[in-house]
Amino acid sequence: MMVTTHAVVGVAVTAPLLVVAPEFAPVAALAGFAGGVFPDLDLLVGTHRKTLHFPVVGWIVALPAVALATLAPSSATVAVAAFLVAGAVHAGMDAFGAGEEMRPWERTSTDAVYFHLRRRWFRARYWVPYDGSARDLGLTLVGALPGLVLFSGSVRLLCAAAVAVAVPYTLLRKRLPPYFERIV
Repeated sequence: MMVTTHAVVGVAVTAPLLVVAPEFAPVAALAGFAGGVFPDLDLLVGTHRKTLHFPVVGWIVALPAVALATLAPSSATVAVAAFLVAGAVHAGMDAFGAGEEMRPWERTSTDAVYFHLRRRWFRARYWVPYDGSARDLGLTLVGALPGLVLFSGSVRLLCAAAVAVAVPYTLLRKRLPPYFERIV
């Protein structure tokens, strides 16, 4: 899935705080956005969907952070919890998409995301056929709604920017592999 999808979903998972703890909602949303993006930094520092993607271990770390934020709420504890939950959601979502190859619509790899505890890859499910697919854009648009409608300021701006990047990326996605191959 597109990093924009993960970023706006990271915001969306924090939206309930607008009701239960509105004073923490903006910082949680910003941290959720960052946590949604963070796992894809492994494109730059290691093996993509392995180095910074933790579909199971991420939850083992995130759930105690949520408990701590619930018991001792502060901007810091809530932000850390939101960041970790968004990162765990990101890694889990990648298991429902395509493999991590350059042209995922060709389905040349079934490796979706690495399961560190078992030292093996989760298989791609192709519910979202590939990053930049119409289905992926649909998830971005739906995921961006809470950030665009319920939040204001920086959160709304980041969600709008994510949509503004996702739309042209979706339109161009199948034309991009030759350019990516030159860079890689």
